[in-house]
Amino acid sequence: MVTLTYPGDWLTVAPDGKTAKRHLQALRKRYVKAWGEDVTAVWKLEFQRRGAPHFHLLMVPPHGLSRTPGARARSSAWVGAGQPFRQWLSAVWADIVGHPDPVERERHQLAGTGVDFAEGLRVTDPKRVAVYFTKHGSFAAKEYQNCVPAAWQEPGKGPGRFWGYWKLERVTVAVEVTHDQADRVARIIRRWARAQGTTRQVTVTRTKGGAIRSELAEVQGLAGAQTVACRKPTRRTVRRRVRRLASGRGFVSVNNGQTFAMSLSRALSIWEQSVSQ
Repeated sequence: MVTLTYPGDWLTVAPDGKTAKRHLQALRKRYVKAWGEDVTAVWKLEFQRRGAPHFHLLMVPPHGLSRTPGARARSSAWVGAGQPFRQWLSAVWADIVGHPDPVERERHQLAGTGVDFAEGLRVTDPKRVAVYFTKHGSFAAKEYQNCVPAAWQEPGKGPGRFWGYWKLERVTVAVEVTHDQADRVARIIRRWARAQGTTRQVTVTRTKGGAIRSELAEVQGLAGAQTVACRKPTRRTVRRRVRRLASGRGFVSVNNGQTFAMSLSRALSIWEQSVSQ
C-alpha cells in the first residue's frame, strides 16, 4: 500500500481537486519512464483531519533500482534516478508537488510518502480489495476522510472522483432473463447477503427503560423543579448487522463471480422445476 500526502501548507500546492489529480497523473508518467512499465494499481482519495488530501494506491512496488536517463533527458528525469522504490517515490513526489518553501519541501520529501507492505497484505483477495476501497458507509469508516475541505467546495474546485484504477480491465457479462426470474434471483441474493451475518461498528446512546442515560445524576429540588441544565448522554460502541439489498437488487461482492453466477443459475433451475410440477 503506497500513501501520498501533502505538506503542512498544502493549499499552496493543491488549491483545488484538479491540481491534485494532475499530481497523481504526473507520478504515473514518471513511474513509466523510471521503471519501464505502466503501474497496475487501484487508487483512492481521502482527507486528513487537517483537511489535506492524500492518496492510497494498492499496488506491487517494483524491485531493483530505477532507470538512469540519457544525457539529453530533462532535469526532472534525473530526480530519484538509480534509487530503490522508496527513495525514488519520496524524491519524485516532492518534486511533482513542488512546494516553493525550501523548508516545507524538505520536510515533505522526508515524510510525504509511505510504503506499507503489512497494510497491503490485508487485501489478499478481490472481496477484501472491494471492502477496503468502499469502507465508507459500510464498516467503521472514519467520516472525516470523506469530508471535502471548505477550500475545495467552491464551484470548479471539487475533488472529482474519489477512486479509480490503472491498467485493469473490467469484465462484464449480460444475461437476459424474464421479469419473474429477475425477481427470484434478487430474492435469492438478498437472502444470501442476510445469511452472511456481516456487522459494522456504530456508536449508540445508552438508554435505561427507554430514557437516555446521562453522565450526571438527575437532581430534584424540593418541589421537583430543580434539574441539571446540561446533561451529556453517555454513548457506547456496539456492532450491528449491516442491511444491504433491503428493498432492491443492488449488488454483491464475491471473490469468484463466475462460480456465484453458476450457483444462482442452479437455484433458479430448481425453482422453475418446482413451479412447473
